[in-house]
Amino acid sequence: MSGPGRKRPPLVAERRVASERKKKPARRKAPAKTGRSAKARRAPWPVRLVRWMLRLVLRIFWAIGWRLAVIGALVLGGATFYYYTQLPSSFELVDGRARGSVTMLDRTGEPFAWRGDMFGGVITADTVSPHLKNAVVATEDKRFYRHLGVSPRGIAGAIRINLAEGRGPLEGHGGSTITQQVAKLICLGVPYDPDQWKNEAEYERDCRRTTLWRKIKEVPFALAMEAKYAKDEILTIYLNRAYLGAGARGFEAASQRYFGRSAAEVDPAEAAMLAGLLVAPSYYAPTNDLERARERAAVVLQLMREQGYLTGDELAYARGHPATLSEAAEARAGGYFADWIMEEGPDFLTRDTTEDVLIRTTFDPEIQSAAEEALKTVFEEKVREGSEAQAAIVVMSADGAVRAMVGGRNTRVAGQFNRATQAMRQTGSAFKPFVYGAALDLGFRFDSRVVDEPITIDVPGSGPWSPSNYTRQHYGEMSLTQALANSINTVAVKVSEAVGRENVRTVASDFGIETDLAQGPALALGTSETTLLQMTGAYAGILNGGSSVKPYGLVELTLQGDSQPLMTVDGGIGERVISEQAARQLVYMMSRVVAEGSGGRAALPDRPVAGKTGTTQAARDAWFIGFTADYVAGVWMGYDDNTPLTGVTGGGLPAEIWHDAMLRIHEGLPPRPLPMIDPVEAAAPLAGLRRDERRDRGQPQVERTILEEVLGAIFGRR
Repeated sequence: MSGPGRKRPPLVAERRVASERKKKPARRKAPAKTGRSAKARRAPWPVRLVRWMLRLVLRIFWAIGWRLAVIGALVLGGATFYYYTQLPSSFELVDGRARGSVTMLDRTGEPFAWRGDMFGGVITADTVSPHLKNAVVATEDKRFYRHLGVSPRGIAGAIRINLAEGRGPLEGHGGSTITQQVAKLICLGVPYDPDQWKNEAEYERDCRRTTLWRKIKEVPFALAMEAKYAKDEILTIYLNRAYLGAGARGFEAASQRYFGRSAAEVDPAEAAMLAGLLVAPSYYAPTNDLERARERAAVVLQLMREQGYLTGDELAYARGHPATLSEAAEARAGGYFADWIMEEGPDFLTRDTTEDVLIRTTFDPEIQSAAEEALKTVFEEKVREGSEAQAAIVVMSADGAVRAMVGGRNTRVAGQFNRATQAMRQTGSAFKPFVYGAALDLGFRFDSRVVDEPITIDVPGSGPWSPSNYTRQHYGEMSLTQALANSINTVAVKVSEAVGRENVRTVASDFGIETDLAQGPALALGTSETTLLQMTGAYAGILNGGSSVKPYGLVELTLQGDSQPLMTVDGGIGERVISEQAARQLVYMMSRVVAEGSGGRAALPDRPVAGKTGTTQAARDAWFIGFTADYVAGVWMGYDDNTPLTGVTGGGLPAEIWHDAMLRIHEGLPPRPLPMIDPVEAAAPLAGLRRDERRDRGQPQVERTILEEVLGAIFGRR
């Protein structure tokens, strides 16, 4: 029952609506407004401005960058294609020298000196020793067979190292690949033009100059090479064109130069030494400093081990058995001799040759070694330490064949001042044999008598001139032999005046003294200047019987690869200067200089020696020139600036150097007699013989009394 006081139960529909209302989640109340707008919740406008500008810049860079990249790629591709079309075959690039080389062989046919740009012949990546190939790749470009010609990683690393070491980014390490180095070696395809460049050295310096523009140009050129040539072709060009010190171009030439064998035969130690030269050829050249070259080779060997080219045992063996030089390379003998050959030979086949030339010479390395050792020994033992005095030596055979030449105390040189051929020095008493030779040829005898006494000669334009002896004393009457043996100045002047200065000059000139000779009476005392080579050659003329001699060193000149020589030299003997009988008497007189006169220190224990000392005014020059039956040798000593020597005469240190050298040179040679008169037989009386009979028997054409008469007429003695 219902009533106002009672609650009505809900209807079904009402219960359903209520149930649905319970299921709906409660609506969140909106946060209370604080008065700030929606714009206030965004980033501040400066930040939005920066963001907008960055997006704008990125869009601009992207828009420009991809266009520039496309343009750059097109330019790079075009440049690469251009260089590709210009590149010749790889074989044409193997030998790019503008001049040739000269290889000099000694008298036995062994090489001893090289000049010019030596090229040993083509060696390829296939024929070269695998050790050398590996050493080059390990040292210069370990990713050579993997890159396309340019290594960005290598360039970046090089720049980092240069900056860390305080250099500019392109100074020092270049980060170049072998391909890029080849591009530089061939000067980016620009050939040498003698009309454009002063010389080849200037051209090469410009090619090696590192600039940003040149590095940029290297990129397409290297890419073109990679497209044109196989990797081994590029490596072949590199192996043949790289400069490796001592005038060697390419590894074949360098291997022959330093080790005396082909680059196809080198072992790991030798390969490492050759590859080590690439960074600084002259500095690491083993002929300059072998220990330094070995230290560099040890670094290369370690690189080869790290890159898997050597086992641990191979590395240990190579380190324990470092590379050694060939005998010729180690000796470095004959530098002065080789320079002389280059000067004496025809320019177009020596200094300016564009061919590879072989020159067979008269050079004897054993004689050269003997001369060098003698010079070194005397200076070490008998010259004060720190002395700047110099010396020179020439050794030759009687026909003028030069066997050895020392142009100064520093014997391992090339291209230096040669005191044996270039120094013009006064000869002093070493000139006197020409005076006596002229007299003997005109009929005076070795035993003709003359008086050593004070004399005075009136020289037109100069006034009275009175020569004096070295001892400042006079010894009275003596023979010409005694006068020469004791180097008596007054007698030499008397004889010169008696036979005539012009005759003396003629004899000296015909014997090979090519310089201007003095005009006054001091001619007899050696006031004229000449070279040691000319003086030694003139004495060789006395030894060979009185014929002139032209010193020579070139025997045969041949182009490499040819079987027939272009030129040959048979010998240096020329026309007769004095009679053979006069020469035999002169040799005897000169033998007394050594046996009992001023040249006693030059005497050899087992064979006869003839020679003459010479000391110039104030001892600025000291000479000893002499000979045995086998060899003629000349020694000069002095200062380059003409400073007087202290306590040195020709009979002193020069004679001792001569003695030590000739003692070594004649070791093992049987002694032979000198071609001279027997003084006892020659002094036999000529009475009862007519003048023509004496002449037919080879006897002097005047008797000894004629000299006394001539001298008496000249100097007022009766």
